[in-house]
Amino acid sequence: MVIYLVRHGKDADGFRGGWSQRGLTDEGITQSKELGQYLKNHYEEFLINQIITSDLTRALETSIHIADALQLPIEKSKEWRETNNGYLAGLSNDKANQKYPGVYFNRLRMDENYPGGESPSDNFSRIQQAFDKVSENHIEKNHKENILIVTHGGVINIIYHILKGIEWTNKNIPFPTSHTSLHKIEFIKDKWEITQENIVQHLI
Repeated sequence: MVIYLVRHGKDADGFRGGWSQRGLTDEGITQSKELGQYLKNHYEEFLINQIITSDLTRALETSIHIADALQLPIEKSKEWRETNNGYLAGLSNDKANQKYPGVYFNRLRMDENYPGGESPSDNFSRIQQAFDKVSENHIEKNHKENILIVTHGGVINIIYHILKGIEWTNKNIPFPTSHTSLHKIEFIKDKWEITQENIVQHLI
């Protein structure tokens, strides 16, 4: 019983992410296709039968290339989005610095909202609830197949902290999450554990 988390492919540098609807770069498209082909070629190892994706464009585009290779449908979900950075989403770094000087995720208080967005604390709670929902459903149905969730670096980082029992704040140093990296979570002895981190064999 396994859940795989995948970070989306590379998107353009120089812009604020969060709830941005900017898509993948050419490199990000290539990465996504390579991951899809890798999962297809190693199907017996991964046994992925379900794909859930953040509905933000960069994650959705990544999941489409994976789903095409695996011939699976996609379930889109707002729950798996990156931090809601409100009015800063998709702005160039220069424009964001002009309009909202000094507003960065790691400078917010835990209870302080992005302008038009959510706070780090709200972000954490949303991701925790999303993971609890998927993992509990997986256990309840005793799935033999495995789930792949295409999401974002910040989301994966929160789940790492939850499963490793480390208190999360927006000022913590994040765990490594390369573009289109795989992160394997297994249900072992009645609890979920991260058993493989930042898998990028498909890019080698």
